[in-house]
Amino acid sequence: MTKSAYHHGDLRATLLHAAAEQIAAEGIDSVSLRALAQRAGVSHAAPAHHFGNRQGLLTALAIEGFELLDAELRSATGDFREVAVAYIRFARHHPGHFDVMFRHDLLRSDDERLIAARTRAGGELRSGVVGLGISPAGGPAAELAAWSLVHGFATLWREGALVDSALGDGDPETLARAMVAAIEFTGAVEK
Repeated sequence: MTKSAYHHGDLRATLLHAAAEQIAAEGIDSVSLRALAQRAGVSHAAPAHHFGNRQGLLTALAIEGFELLDAELRSATGDFREVAVAYIRFARHHPGHFDVMFRHDLLRSDDERLIAARTRAGGELRSGVVGLGISPAGGPAAELAAWSLVHGFATLWREGALVDSALGDGDPETLARAMVAAIEFTGAVEK
């Protein structure tokens, strides 16, 4: 984004968008408030005014990411297969957010807005697990297994681990549907 590209509007949203794009393209380590200001074509003090510091910026980006994830998961039918594909779709469409959201070492983990956004998105993922027919005692383990499955797949795809792999040949959403369909959850964690 050049200086002429930013005209009056929502600078905070512009800065978050620029940060997400930069992270997706160059990684988290490439983001600094000064580089972000230059990318957005604003004064170097503008990002600090909105976010305080880099940790504040990344926390705001993670909050926005969890809100976007929550909306994506809500668009699914509630069936775990659809929720899983929605999770993976989110990671594909919002890689800059996805790369930041689970990096507690970079975030203000005690931020109430972050906690609330993470809780809402987690609730949507859990709602997809409910329909799997798992005993109540197995609930937390099943939730962890389901999250690990979709997050692991999304991370493998995002990091390029599936490139040139016989396991990753094809469209990620099609692969995700096949992966989830191949696993029988019902009764898997009952004691």
